Amino acid sequence: MKLSGSIVTLRPAQEGDIPALAAIRADPAVYRWWRGGPDLHAAVAEELATEDEHGFVVEYEDRTVGFIQWWAEEEPDYRHAGIDIYLDASMHGRGIGTDAVRILARHLIHDHGHHRITIDPAADNEAAIRCYTKVGFRPVGVMRQYERGPDGTWHDGLLMDLLASELIG
Repeated sequence: MKLSGSIVTLRPAQEGDIPALAAIRADPAVYRWWRGGPDLHAAVAEELATEDEHGFVVEYEDRTVGFIQWWAEEEPDYRHAGIDIYLDASMHGRGIGTDAVRILARHLIHDHGHHRITIDPAADNEAAIRCYTKVGFRPVGVMRQYERGPDGTWHDGLLMDLLASELIG
């Protein structure tokens, strides 16, 4: 199933997308936030094979420019979905990420019935936080020493969420 927004299209990721996605992840500006070890081809392949996550290629002008995925907590008393995304660094600042996140959030709310969606950028990833805020995500709190950075030290993450009624656009 393809999902279309105002400037991008999301389509299910396939094995043939691994080289392009690994190349995007290898860019230092992307790798800083989305590592995966020394073999990025294997890391991307593992993500695509994970049964409880659903990955889409982000296409802009018929070109693969990133990856967005979602997962769901299906326990009825805690049911919600979560999103992760990365984009080719040369595409940053064009509204591509905002459009992709909005498309997927809309899909999760309207087609899957989720009332709440979470996303968890690094606390110092200001560009990502601005992007998610444009869609309606709000900061919930800082998760201290949430992830290990490429320098080997622990860094904070920012938990953000979006309620269905808060979706912008």
